Amino acid sequence: MQGKNSSEHGLALDDQLTVVLISHERPAFLRRAVRFYSSLPCRILVLDSSVEAQPGMAAQFANVDYRHLPQFGYWGIRAKLAYGVEQLQTPYMVFAADDDFLVHDALHEAVAFMQANPDYSLCHGYSMMYLALPNSVSYYRRDKKVCEDYCSDLAQERLTEYMRQYLPPFYAVQRTAILRDWYAAMPEDTIFQWQEVGHTWYMLARGKARILPIPYVVRELNYEQSDHNTEIYHSLAYTDAKHVAEREAFAGFLASLPTQVQHADPQQGKAFALESFEALADSLRTNRALTAELILDSTWTDSDADPQRRFGPKQYVEMPFYNQAFFDQLTHFEFLIHAMPAGRVQLRGLEGIWARQQHLMLARNNDTPESVIDRLWQAHDSNVFNRDVIRRLVTQLQAMGESQEAQELGDWLARLEAVSLEGNHSAFSKMLTGRLIQWLAERQPDAEQTHAISRHLAANDGGPQFGILLLDLDNDIDKIQVTLDSLLESGSKAFKVVVFTTGEPPAATTAQNVLHFVRVTQGNFVDKLNASVGQSSADWLLLAEAGDEFTASGLLRAGLELQAAGDCRAVATDEIQRTSEGALVNVFRSGFNLDLLQSVPALMARHWLIRRDVLVEAGGYQPDFSKALEFDLLLRIIEQGGVGGLAHLDEPLLITQAQALEDNPDERQALLRHLSTRGYKAQVTSSLPGTWQVDYRHPGRPQVSVIVPASDDLPALQRCLEGLLLRTRYTQYEVLIAANPNHSAAVNDWLGALNNPRVQVLRSNQPLSEAALCNAASEQAQGEFLVLMAADSEVVNPNWIESLLNHAQRPEVGIVGAKLINRDRKIAHAGLILGMNDGVGSAFVGEKHDAEVYMQRLLVEQNYSAVSGVCLMVRKELFNALGGLDEETFADAYSDVDLCLKAGAAGYLTVWTPLVQVIHQGRTPDAPEALAALREKWPGMFAADPLYNANLALTGKGFTLAPSAPIDWAQLLA
Repeated sequence: MQGKNSSEHGLALDDQLTVVLISHERPAFLRRAVRFYSSLPCRILVLDSSVEAQPGMAAQFANVDYRHLPQFGYWGIRAKLAYGVEQLQTPYMVFAADDDFLVHDALHEAVAFMQANPDYSLCHGYSMMYLALPNSVSYYRRDKKVCEDYCSDLAQERLTEYMRQYLPPFYAVQRTAILRDWYAAMPEDTIFQWQEVGHTWYMLARGKARILPIPYVVRELNYEQSDHNTEIYHSLAYTDAKHVAEREAFAGFLASLPTQVQHADPQQGKAFALESFEALADSLRTNRALTAELILDSTWTDSDADPQRRFGPKQYVEMPFYNQAFFDQLTHFEFLIHAMPAGRVQLRGLEGIWARQQHLMLARNNDTPESVIDRLWQAHDSNVFNRDVIRRLVTQLQAMGESQEAQELGDWLARLEAVSLEGNHSAFSKMLTGRLIQWLAERQPDAEQTHAISRHLAANDGGPQFGILLLDLDNDIDKIQVTLDSLLESGSKAFKVVVFTTGEPPAATTAQNVLHFVRVTQGNFVDKLNASVGQSSADWLLLAEAGDEFTASGLLRAGLELQAAGDCRAVATDEIQRTSEGALVNVFRSGFNLDLLQSVPALMARHWLIRRDVLVEAGGYQPDFSKALEFDLLLRIIEQGGVGGLAHLDEPLLITQAQALEDNPDERQALLRHLSTRGYKAQVTSSLPGTWQVDYRHPGRPQVSVIVPASDDLPALQRCLEGLLLRTRYTQYEVLIAANPNHSAAVNDWLGALNNPRVQVLRSNQPLSEAALCNAASEQAQGEFLVLMAADSEVVNPNWIESLLNHAQRPEVGIVGAKLINRDRKIAHAGLILGMNDGVGSAFVGEKHDAEVYMQRLLVEQNYSAVSGVCLMVRKELFNALGGLDEETFADAYSDVDLCLKAGAAGYLTVWTPLVQVIHQGRTPDAPEALAALREKWPGMFAADPLYNANLALTGKGFTLAPSAPIDWAQLLA
């Protein structure tokens, strides 16, 4: 018997329905959802488990009951929902996620149906998915047409049929009493997957279910995972012992509940539950009811019109979405989505748009009312939902007498502010672009500081003079003007600019002018660059491109810092880059990092300040490497005088357009030429566009001694040795296991039974620290190179020794370290940073081992101040010269870090290579006394690790923007 439909909306929902709105750490989504649901004539119970509350939310809307429940947190979803269900006083309720839009009319219809059909436990309709983009919303078909009435009086029949055509019913209008029984019965430790499956099973086992042929909800697309989360399918279908045991246990639990499912005994009930699980698994496996297919795109770029919709190639007219009433609902949803943006993808796209709008609203030199209004209209056309832009445009139109347009935009502004008075300030200020803009503003000298700097420079012959070599190979006068305006606004006067343009110079100039134009072609611009370098009177030269913007503080600080830098030959600076979408990202470089320069020249070789005489002596720029001019020049400067005098200034000079990392043959050829000059017959390859790996092709195959200080964790020690013996391809090696006399009997027995010609067990006469064991073993090592290897580590790649030797045999390299990963292939160690998290730590801990992180630094070889002794290679001769590991001061920990720092102080590089991967947990030592001793011995390194950056945070995973630190201009003037 089918249920009776009713669509009368005369019901007093306040007495019938409660919307339970769920949120966790998503305040923007929550504010929008409360605004949306507050127009319903019923109670809105908000369950917010965020750490911080949203004060005033309840007071804003009379029907909103806001509950701040931080005690539940993210993993406490079962307890949070159980709490919410207990607060209900209405016969029906509906869960609502903070990112979804339940159609209000559909809720009325579902409640009416439930009132007319008391034997039904839940009722819902069909759903779509949406993906919010900066100026548009894409809609996807989510549900397929299914049986719409599960009305069998036999619970087994309706339950099995529902599972076979599974549309998740969590957001259905549900009977409160039944739902309360479910949460009372559900075990507290039920995991997410079984909470969802069990909810569906129980509601169908207790009553009938109806799917109305109406649009019911528009849900946010799960664009980083599947809609039903593959974990549910794993729980339902995987056949390993763990999943099978979980499945059978939960089936037994469901069978034990008092429901309408009839069975002769518990085993029969359990068997039925397992059959229903398989029906659900098959529904998910075959996509019988759920899908993700684009239906339409809706773009809203005009404040005078509704969104423009473009339908996808396939339409599904059997679904109840194709009517004007529903499209009007979508327009309402979209207005909220754009006026109160919240989604990650949407905000990621808006970041660049907001940055461009803010830039367009800035005052310019020689502005006119016409130029201002032109830029404001450009900003308006980028996104019509930015209240600041609309407000400024209305004011400007009124000032120009354009009252009609001002009134129309004023009406649009009123519509936006009726939804929310909050613009994009809060969201933008939390984005990297917003934080960088504020960060730069706080580094700008004020008027008094600017005068003091000018007086100081005047008293010192004006300070260093900068020659800006500006390439305009696209003949774009507007971009030239952007660069020149930024120079004029920078506060520095110590520069001359030579513009190399493929267009007609706008004025006749000479090399003596502050601004000089030189006509060039694509074929001769390098020769013209070198000619200008020869004629320049500047102390320092910088190669830039038209459109690059100078920061307000960059040249001023560079001028002050370089006054007393007579030994500097070339200086790397930081920079801000503008992505193709318009967002800003920071490229904050380390102190001179030879291996990172060779690995990612596109990020490391740009915009160096080069001393003019050094540039001339190096032979200028080379036309053969026209797409890698600066990289080739730096390599020749290194050939000419080594790495001495190559410095870094942790100050961004430029805001420049980001270059896509892509294959650049000129970079490869420049690197090959350089390596050949240094005597290597090297091979240069690329596994990722824009990055390079160097195989130095050393001729020898030296002996390697792997030193493993034994531990009492026998299984770990066995895995370590087995990994070494089974996975090492290199043949010229030995393994020295350094053992203490007080190991457990099991370890001693195993060591005594070892019989492998590669392995020696070296037993100490007295208990020694790991550092002392390694030192003692090194004295008996036969290898030219030593590898210090932790007993609880496990090598992964067979060529690990070759990859370490590739760098360790370079004369400038002292120590080589590996990438440590845990068994989930997440980063445990990726080079050590002094001062990280108040100690010595690694960046990127917890990231996927191959993640594309800041400046590609998990994927390329580079220099660090220290690497972990879990896997560390060092030449035996150098190890002895450095005194080995300090077993006195650092017996408990950090002897590996101290060794790296000693090597660095002696002039050697420490290289970290991601090509060697070792399984290890990478735990931070708990040795406060050793850490204090390390700080005392190396205070300068802890004050500012030279291979990190003072503008980057020393907390969390690192390589994020540090809190703002205004420049101490007074100290620079002292």
